[in-house]
Amino acid sequence: QGQLVESGGDLVESGGSLRLSCVASGSIFSIYTMGWYRQPPGKARELVAIMNPVSTNYADSVKGRFTISRESAQNMVYLEMSYLKPEDTAVYYCYAAPHPTENYPEVWGRGTLVAVSS
Repeated sequence: QGQLVESGGDLVESGGSLRLSCVASGSIFSIYTMGWYRQPPGKARELVAIMNPVSTNYADSVKGRFTISRESAQNMVYLEMSYLKPEDTAVYYCYAAPHPTENYPEVWGRGTLVAVSS
């Protein structure tokens, strides 16, 4: 069973930067889509940034501040976060999915906490 492990979450001041990392390990399918979601306190999980070989998508709230990148050969994905705001405070989850034509369940990490103080 494959798994995703996130790292890099921390407490940071407003306007600061952080870099999140995620690595897939174990017996995992050929990853097509990889990215990040987040769940702010008391709110539902939401898309942050996601990428596959043909497209990259960002939530409007993070465009221009966050950058997603990927090392496909190492099954790793990163999220560079700049100009952080208190509303970016959330648990950030790594996500991986196979090509839509392949019948494997998507995989989620356990999350890493990002807290932004005002």
